[in-house]
Amino acid sequence: MRNAGLGSWPARRARMAPQREAFTFEGVSTTYLEVFRRTTKLARRLAELGVRHGDRVAYLGPNHPSFAETMFAAHQLGAIFVPLNFRLTTAEIDYQLADSGARVLIHAAQFGSDHPQAISLDSYESWLAGGSEEPLDVAVSIEDAALILYTSGTTGRPKGAVLSHANLLWNTFNLMIGIDIAYDEVALVAAPLFHVAALTQTLLPTFIKGGRSVITPRWDVGSALELIEWERVTWMFGVSTMYADLASSPDWRTADLSSLRVLMCGGAAVPDAVIRAYQDRGLVFCQGYGLTETAPGATFLEAADSVRKAGSAGVPVFLGDVRLAETGEIEVQGPNVTPGYWNDPVATAGAFTADGWFRTGDVGRLDDGYLYIVDRVKDMYISGGENVYPAEVENAISDHPDVAEVAVVGVPDSRWGEVGRAFVRPRSGVVVDAAGLREFLLPRLAKYKIPVHVEVVAELPRTGSGKVLKPALRRLPL
Repeated sequence: MRNAGLGSWPARRARMAPQREAFTFEGVSTTYLEVFRRTTKLARRLAELGVRHGDRVAYLGPNHPSFAETMFAAHQLGAIFVPLNFRLTTAEIDYQLADSGARVLIHAAQFGSDHPQAISLDSYESWLAGGSEEPLDVAVSIEDAALILYTSGTTGRPKGAVLSHANLLWNTFNLMIGIDIAYDEVALVAAPLFHVAALTQTLLPTFIKGGRSVITPRWDVGSALELIEWERVTWMFGVSTMYADLASSPDWRTADLSSLRVLMCGGAAVPDAVIRAYQDRGLVFCQGYGLTETAPGATFLEAADSVRKAGSAGVPVFLGDVRLAETGEIEVQGPNVTPGYWNDPVATAGAFTADGWFRTGDVGRLDDGYLYIVDRVKDMYISGGENVYPAEVENAISDHPDVAEVAVVGVPDSRWGEVGRAFVRPRSGVVVDAAGLREFLLPRLAKYKIPVHVEVVAELPRTGSGKVLKPALRRLPL
């Protein structure tokens, strides 16, 4: 087999355990043999549309087995998979399709597209059925690009972080070293697969071990608790908001969680009260730290330390290293770190130190070798597990004809962890209405990026050099 990448995984799994179940979606399960046959047919279909080694294949839609099938099929051809965030606006999605140069787009029916080669999931099954099951043998190097994952940009435009097959494989190894993943794992995949963590910290490690991924189209507390019991879920990944939702459910105390072995959390700091809620039920709650650009695991808190070091992001992953710069900025090095950004050599060069360490933009402290996240060098904040970059929001607000100047900061929120707070200075002689401004932003920004709080101010605080003093804005009471 000349394919050394992820595209070979369905074939390798099918020859080892053809009748084991790989995916369960809405009560229907698919075996590894079926996954291999379906991804091969899909790869053949994509090839008929002109997809070749190095081309990009995009996917737009909620969690669904077709997401994984499209990824593996693209990788059989040596193509690069581009998962898109369906929460974004049409303009944002169009930009990412154009920037990546996606040759084919497979999308859920509710997301219409004028892409010249768009396949709707409404016709997906009939289209797939016409594909040949003749296996392909395309040469794919482990160092070839596998994914382009768009992260919101500090300059108002998202950057496409490239992850190679090697990045994904080493990240899988790191996770399997940190957690004793078994062949009989049942993973609940409820976090969005277009984010790196749900894909690479849950679905891929489960797949490589021959376990079963229970895929849900959206996060729902009630159905999550039911699925954990019915499907005997053994592990899952979630962001802080998801775990807070579960612990706040009226069914929390009576829910049967006996099958759970490990709960993993990332994306934002987890309140101590949430951690205690799980530990009080005897559950292993492990946190980690990472970024899209680190595939994503940079540090991990193993089960043995989950109580003693609760609140810590853990120690560096086995096959990786972390250090702090003089400023306290966290820097990462290892085989899981991105080679750079798609078509953006300037951003790529700026992301690395002179000796090759990746600059995360986050500030941390080390205590006995354990990392604690302190703050962010950049202004990015995390709302419900989603990264929000104020520059992007500020750019959109500045397009409003009545806005002269704006500054956006993240502020604490009991539900989402953090939400946006915009300080708007209107143009002379006009009045800016907060509700009207939010309505103006609806077609321009994903809802989670739209500030919850909007303050109209006469002036913005500044440094001596004229820069806006965002720390002063963060300290203002709501």
